[in-house]
Amino acid sequence: MKNIMEKEVEKGKTKTLKKFIHAYSKKISRHILLFLKWTLISVVTGLVVGGFSTLFAFIMNTVTEYREKNDYILYFLPLAGILTVFLYSAFRYKNDKGTNLVLSTIHAQSEIPFRMAPLIFITTILTHFFGGSAGREGAALQLGGSIGNQLGRWFKLDNADKRVVVLCGMSAAFSALFGTPLAAAVFSMEVVSVGVMYYAALVPCVFSSLIASYFAVSFKIKEIDLSGITFPELGIINALETVLLSVLCAVVSILFIILLHSTGDIFRKYLKNPYLRITLAGAVIVIFSVILGTRDYNGAGMGVIAKAVDGEAVPLAFLLKMIFTAITIEAGFRGGEIVPSLFIGATFGCTFGTIIGFSPSVCAAVGMTALFCGVTNCPITSLLISLELFGVGGIPYFMISVAVSYFMSGYYGLYKDQTIVYSKYKAKYLNRKTRN
Repeated sequence: MKNIMEKEVEKGKTKTLKKFIHAYSKKISRHILLFLKWTLISVVTGLVVGGFSTLFAFIMNTVTEYREKNDYILYFLPLAGILTVFLYSAFRYKNDKGTNLVLSTIHAQSEIPFRMAPLIFITTILTHFFGGSAGREGAALQLGGSIGNQLGRWFKLDNADKRVVVLCGMSAAFSALFGTPLAAAVFSMEVVSVGVMYYAALVPCVFSSLIASYFAVSFKIKEIDLSGITFPELGIINALETVLLSVLCAVVSILFIILLHSTGDIFRKYLKNPYLRITLAGAVIVIFSVILGTRDYNGAGMGVIAKAVDGEAVPLAFLLKMIFTAITIEAGFRGGEIVPSLFIGATFGCTFGTIIGFSPSVCAAVGMTALFCGVTNCPITSLLISLELFGVGGIPYFMISVAVSYFMSGYYGLYKDQTIVYSKYKAKYLNRKTRN
């Protein structure tokens, strides 16, 4: 009798084990299929967006080089503005929300029309060719998001998965243009909702970012090298100086955001005609450039960033870049705010270092990191991008700058559709839009 009972118990255990193995095998199979699905999608997205972004970067570098060698091009900036407005009108897309459109798409509030891709491609090139003061990464986010959204339709994905592909496209475009695949992979997940990251997009964003980066590198698309800084050992005095610089950068980031959006409000209130608005703004940029006798504030300004990191900057360069960028972008020219933010941070930091007697190069790197964090509310991305640009030697400085800037910049942000999900100051659910 005892043997029979033992056999029944063993049989029951065997059945239970088989059921467990069967159920677990189904889960593993499902995970493998999902992994293969997203691997395929991210590879396609990385290649397609990486290809477009590489072409975009090549043309941008070409037109920038031509403009820098031919100053007279700047005088045609008002005409470039008129052409920009005409193209948006011809495409019947007058109410462009820029990068905000991509964020609202991920929040499932709207769709990105595929015509946005060629539109942002052409008009951003026009801005840079003729000397508007804007970046390129913001345009890349729109370009990648638009292509990603269209790929999601072609793959016949549901709305939730389509938003993941939009994130993939953003990561791929940012990575190809800026050459920081690690920061690019995280940025698209972090920027949408502060306090909550879209971890479901981790594998696709990492794969698409790396693929787009390798694609761009293989075609010799590479940004300037900023890795030559020697960071001293962090001491009490250096730490306090870094804290002070980070606090000031947070204040400057708020001023930049307010200036941007206030300028836009003034333009729309007093210059309602978009053709008149962009023509006058283009003329103002030309006049300011002639009066100042420099072209440092036209285009993205990567050369000025490199000089600041080397320890050389005009004392008021950060303020002038803020004004030039606000006029350019808010008047209707196309481009991004990210590289101008890096320009402002680098030149402000360099000036700060010169004044207090601390390494201007180190302060420029810290200023770039703090300003980027202040305007985007993305501390993890800010830390990663600083490590990819400047190396690991400055980790203590970057950790301080990111933490302080994130805390002190409040709820201001470049993007109106960015959501602050959790408070910066308490373990509290907030769920509000950024201040502009």
